[in-house]
Amino acid sequence: MTGEAGRGLAAAGGETARLGALENPLDFLAEDHAREREVCALIDRLAAGAAVDDGERRMLLAFLNEQLPHHLADEDIDLFPLMRQRCTPDEDIDRVIRQLLAGHGATRSDAPAIADLIEAKESGQAAFSWKMQVRMTEFARHARQDMIVETAIILPLARAHLTGHDLATLKTRMLQRRNSGA
Repeated sequence: MTGEAGRGLAAAGGETARLGALENPLDFLAEDHAREREVCALIDRLAAGAAVDDGERRMLLAFLNEQLPHHLADEDIDLFPLMRQRCTPDEDIDRVIRQLLAGHGATRSDAPAIADLIEAKESGQAAFSWKMQVRMTEFARHARQDMIVETAIILPLARAHLTGHDLATLKTRMLQRRNSGA
């Protein structure tokens, strides 16, 4: 991976520093979505039998095992409750959030298995079986569907409705989560 995509994944390692430097935590969530799209592209490449270099593989595994759980918690524990408080009933945010929470539950349970498949392949396992390929591509497809909803609906509504205090609280909680390792 070269260019912009490589820089995006490489930046994943310094997520606490990047979050601290950003004024608006919603910008950090948007950056997480960009990294997640890159991860999905790498998963699709691996499932198709393409080679990825060691750096890409390490960043992919770090995202699945470390950054993705933080990102999901940022949204599920902190952002979504704020959205429920601030959005108006006609925006039907509860329905959207319920859909995303269900998707996040699947992602949370599937990500370690996808990471295990990738680690096993790293250890010299033969090409991914058809079943493994399907599981990997379905994981990436599902993640992309959730990101579409988050990018097109959740983040714009959050930018419109969350207060300065809400954003400061969200940022503090995100930093605490990363500094505690939780």
